Order: sequence, then C-alpha cells, then structure tokens
Amino acid sequence: MKKFFPVYVRVPLIFFIVFALMEYFIDSGDKPAFVKYPMVSLFLFVFLFILIAIEITLSAVNRVMYQLLTPEEKAQKELEESLSFKESTWFKNLMHKLTKTEPIEKEGDLLMDHDYDGIKELDNNLPPWWVYLFYICIIFGVIYVVRYDVLGADDQEMELKKEMAQAKIDVEEYMKTAPDLMDEKTVVLLTDAPSLAAGKEIFMTNCAACHRADAGGQIGPNLTDDHWILGGGIKNVFHTITNGGRDGKGMVSWKNNGLKPKEIQKVASYILSLQGSNPKDPKEAEGEVWVDDSAPKTDAAAATTKDTTEVKK
Repeated sequence: MKKFFPVYVRVPLIFFIVFALMEYFIDSGDKPAFVKYPMVSLFLFVFLFILIAIEITLSAVNRVMYQLLTPEEKAQKELEESLSFKESTWFKNLMHKLTKTEPIEKEGDLLMDHDYDGIKELDNNLPPWWVYLFYICIIFGVIYVVRYDVLGADDQEMELKKEMAQAKIDVEEYMKTAPDLMDEKTVVLLTDAPSLAAGKEIFMTNCAACHRADAGGQIGPNLTDDHWILGGGIKNVFHTITNGGRDGKGMVSWKNNGLKPKEIQKVASYILSLQGSNPKDPKEAEGEVWVDDSAPKTDAAAATTKDTTEVKK
C-alpha cells in the first residue's frame, strides 16, 4: 500500500482529514476553529510534527530491517514491490474472499454433466458479496413493509407535505420580524415619531423633487388629498413605491434604486401622515377617492323609522 500512497500523499491526507473533522465538530461560529481557538492550532501543529516523526521513524526502521534480510529475502521483497496493483498478494487475497473463485486448474472438478452445443456449464458458487447483498435486500424489504404498510409510518410524500407545511409556517413567522423581506402583504403602518422622522428624511431626499417638500404635488401628484391613482393605504402606497408607478409616466421602482423595504415602509407611513395637511397651492387632485374597505364603517346619519300608525290617504 505504501507504493500507492507514498509519504508525500499520506501525511497531507491524514492531516487534512483530522483538520476537517475538528472544523466540523468544533462550534466556532463564523470563524474557523483554528483561528478562534489557539489551542486547536497548537494541537494541529503538534499532530503534524508527530505524524512526520512517525513517518521518519518507520522509514528508518524499514531501512534497518531491509539490511538484515538475506539476499533471497531481499530479492523476494523487491519482486513483490515491483508487482502491479492487481498482481499484489493482498489484492488477490481480497478478491478471493469476495468472489470465492476456484483456480482454473480445478475447472474439471466443477464441470456439470450436460452441455449445450458444446457449451459446458461450471457449478460455481455465487460470490459472497452477491449473497450478502441479497440477504440485506430481503431484510430491508421486510423492515420496509412492516414500517410503512403495517405500522403506517409516513412515506416520502407525506413527509414532504409536512415539511413544506412547516416551512411555510416558519417563513411566515420569519417574515414578520425580517424588515428586509417585508412586502405589501406584511407591511404595517408606522406611527411612532422616530420612524416618521426617518421617513421624512427619505422623502426630502428622494421624493420632494417631484412631489414638493410639503407633498402638495408638482411633477408627481398631490399626496395630501384623498385621491389616489394607484390606491391609498399603507399596503398600496408601499407597493407603488416599491414597484414604481404607471408604465411610461409614473415614478421609478425604488426597490431598484437603493431603498430597502424597511425604508420604504417608513417613507410610506410618513406620506400617509400628511393626509389632510392642506399645503399651499396644492396640485389638482388626480385619480379617485380611495376608501379603506377594511376600516370599520360608521353611519353618521341618524336612523329613521317609519311610523306604522300613519294614516293612509
């Protein structure tokens, strides 16, 4: 084996296997274990030193043992080392254990009495690897039938459905607290002063050029009245800012121009806080009056009932 795995292959291979195992089993967070924990680096250094020392020692012992061999033993050893991989003794022994093949000299003992057009049949035993694999398949089949057909365990399709359902729940829970993954379905209106102040700053930087600093409208529409081109409310305004206005004449998509979902939420909330602020010389209303269908409806008019005792004429 040393012929096929020389020292310059064995030492790095063993070292990197140990290194990979330590990195896998040692929890070091976002840093490599040998960087976060100096003792790991020290251990790897000592291990490499010992590994090299063992190889040097074994090489020296082999040289000494070779010098102690007789000329015939030296010739035999050199012959074995000159053999190819498939001709080596250990490989032949391994293949014989796996196949249990009989030498060709004993072929006459294995011949069966019949033949077909001169084709003779040998009574060879099945190779052990095939027999063992067949037994393993039988055992696996019995366990499979008992587990899934008798005990009713979840099959792959059912496991996939459960995992998909759980994944959907996990994603929805994560979306509730992940600002950068917010969309128009999960966004909520912000009313706290710090968020509105941040939204105002974003508005002045990116929106005031088209909507005026007081949001009264210039190139863009007036944002302080109750008319909306693409719908009002936090979800519609968030969607419009994120994806842009009407094709060809609306504003750009701000998700592609540097604003994150959390920033869009803040500026949308600030815009809605300006409703009814009545800026000076506002732009003429555009779009339609938007009514929030989800808001509770109240009837300001007094209910009237008809007097059933009224005299009919």
